[in-house]
Amino acid sequence: MTEDNHAIGIDLGTTYSCVAAWQADHVEILVNDHGNRTTRSYVTFTDSKRLVGDEAFNQVGRFPANSIFDAKRLIGRRFNEETVQNDIKCWPFKVIEGPADKPLIVVNHKGEEKKFAAEDISSMVLAKMREIAESYLCSKISAKNAVITVPSYFNDSQRQATIEAGKLAGLNVLRIINEPTAAAIAYGIDKKAGWFNKRNVMIFDWGGGTLDVSLLNIGHGVFDVKATAGDTHLGGEDLDNRMVNYCVEEFKTKQNVDIGGDAKALRKAKTACEKAKKALSFSFDTDIEIDSWYKGEDFHTTFTRDKFEELNMDIFNKCMEPVNKCLEDAKMGIREVDDVVLVGGSSRIPKVQELLQEVFKGKELCKSINPDEAVAYGAAVQAAALSGHVTGKLQDFTLLDVTPLSLGLETMECDSSRVKVK
Repeated sequence: MTEDNHAIGIDLGTTYSCVAAWQADHVEILVNDHGNRTTRSYVTFTDSKRLVGDEAFNQVGRFPANSIFDAKRLIGRRFNEETVQNDIKCWPFKVIEGPADKPLIVVNHKGEEKKFAAEDISSMVLAKMREIAESYLCSKISAKNAVITVPSYFNDSQRQATIEAGKLAGLNVLRIINEPTAAAIAYGIDKKAGWFNKRNVMIFDWGGGTLDVSLLNIGHGVFDVKATAGDTHLGGEDLDNRMVNYCVEEFKTKQNVDIGGDAKALRKAKTACEKAKKALSFSFDTDIEIDSWYKGEDFHTTFTRDKFEELNMDIFNKCMEPVNKCLEDAKMGIREVDDVVLVGGSSRIPKVQELLQEVFKGKELCKSINPDEAVAYGAAVQAAALSGHVTGKLQDFTLLDVTPLSLGLETMECDSSRVKVK
């Protein structure tokens, strides 16, 4: 195999990551060593080794202060930003201020205190995704070239830090592309819409840590992004944290004990609440059970979908703001939008879907593409196209993307708002 064979697409997510490759004229989502098509974006430092992915997540109960997640919420940010300070209050691991206001994660590993930047942690996750690809493709060389996705509202600092993470992982980063744009490619191929009559498509991409909304005109091989809006700090993690705080308060009321500062207890609660949140997308109620939550005391509560919605309604309403902004910026009416495509795990939440349908006057939402895999799928197509490994009409597809935030001097000299990717 030559070095440029099998360029891969990586969706580097806040809570989960996914890797895909173009194989035999189609995209393959590559499974990890646990048989899963998505991999936890976790790194855990035990007494003797470093674990990454699902294996790391499985050890968070034993090593809560040494289990790192949400690196995407730190990457390219400054320690004293308000969002970073708010996140630090929810994390069981330690984050300190480093040189030039850079946040550094502190762990104890092999008897020593070690400090890592967010891009160091992200590079470990990216290296894991590369390892998954190499295992599938049976070549140490073939998984070197990669397209990595980022939220459309990532600024230049966050994008550059992501590229640096890729380099640290031993990857040749062919391109960084926006997550909703990658999902639009997946939609275009799934619907074969990209090569026929033009359609206006809204991508609603809500994951574990970020919300991206993009409005595109797709047709005749051109994916033209008309507008994009979003929030790089709004996702399923925020819903989990609300549920954890609710359980902590309930335990405090019942037992007269405040466990808000106990890292191990909070980790147990977060795992239980994340599981309950997912269950409430398909059931109207679920039980949250935490054995020996604190000093041998068990915890149990029944959580209803109504309670979940009441607890998070302000967040759900906030999700509609980028939707309306996108329509306004694109100067497009709701009846001009042909499809509203759901992407990201948090887009499964019934209340969010209900609110979207209210905005679009009862319009049926598009759920035909896998919300967990669509971004990696599109990134893999882009990677293959950049490497010259696609055939037919895919050879000629063009992305016309927007840059909602300044991306530095080089981009600004070329075009202040639009970037052509072919």
